[in-house]
Amino acid sequence: RYQRRVRESVRANMSHTTSRLSAFSILLSACAASIPLATWDGASGTTFKFVELNDPVMGGQSSGTFTVNASGKFGIFDGEVKDVPSLKAPGFIKTAGDGAFPDASSTLGGDMVLTVRSTTASYAGFRVSFAAGTVSPSYSCAGGGSIPFSRGCFKAKFSVPAGDDWSTIRVPFTSFSDKWSPATGEHTAECKDDADVCPTAKSLAGIKRVEIWAEGALGKVHLEVQSVVAEQSSSLMALETKRPPAAYDSCTAAVQESLAFNISTRMDTFGGGSAAESMAESVCCDLRNKLRAEPQFLFEAPDIQLFAQLDNGVHTFYDSVCGVPLFRAPVNRTLAEFEADTNEHGWPSFRTEEVVLENVKTDTKTGLVTSSCGTCLLYTSPSPRDS
Repeated sequence: RYQRRVRESVRANMSHTTSRLSAFSILLSACAASIPLATWDGASGTTFKFVELNDPVMGGQSSGTFTVNASGKFGIFDGEVKDVPSLKAPGFIKTAGDGAFPDASSTLGGDMVLTVRSTTASYAGFRVSFAAGTVSPSYSCAGGGSIPFSRGCFKAKFSVPAGDDWSTIRVPFTSFSDKWSPATGEHTAECKDDADVCPTAKSLAGIKRVEIWAEGALGKVHLEVQSVVAEQSSSLMALETKRPPAAYDSCTAAVQESLAFNISTRMDTFGGGSAAESMAESVCCDLRNKLRAEPQFLFEAPDIQLFAQLDNGVHTFYDSVCGVPLFRAPVNRTLAEFEADTNEHGWPSFRTEEVVLENVKTDTKTGLVTSSCGTCLLYTSPSPRDS
């Protein structure tokens, strides 16, 4: 089940027409920390035909091949990058696979991970790219955003260590850009400087092409590729956090692992006794923080992008501790209205008719609203607008 955690600190009582409910304590469905995109083992859904392409520009002389070692279950990218005589600059070779690749939107903020080995580890022009959100992946991956309608092919460099063993190469999605020079492969705009060129959750959900390049550097190339995988950040997946002390722990169990939109990767921002807790544990289970919430507009963070993930249907949001349904939205309003309410308040905002009441409890004495699993959803007080 994709697990979705979005929370709101609200001031509306649940009896009012619009209950701006805290939803940081909820999840939509389970989310894998690792999404295989391309393999050469015959597996359904990740095995695609990869075709080698050479530099065609003005007498380009680079050449290569791509074959599959069926017994070893890996691809072999072989060739040599030479100067284009008329340009007196290195050309390229690449191998490209087209198809409907698995949805990798849950790994936004993480890495593209290549399992590779090479006898030409000193080669300086290895690159990887993927195309999404474009009508013609091949056109976009030829133009690099430098010609009209060629946006949507995201490219990044990588290098391979020497040795005979397989190496795991992590290429952060933040190092990709869909604006680069088709002559050199070098970025013309960087994700760190211009968010418009960064991969988004929407683009990772709709990958249509994956490419591996040898570009912009002269030399022989031999690269063996076992897999291309999208993963949450290794440092964040390895994050170890503590639960609140028993005296302050409202939850019946620990928050589930690998929540979607990288929520599991965020640490407590309040400090003090909850400093060693994840943001999820701190906000949802630690009673010391019952009056607090995650940062306002967190749902708009580049690695979350909540509304970019939602279609026009009704979405069920589940508790992040025990998985019971808490909210179904939008109900009796459009997705645009759901988003507008959320943008107005700065936290995802749910109306009374969207609450799964049997799983949501209100302590009328304290005003604390929790799920049936003890997850803190909000601390209520009257809102001027709703009173």
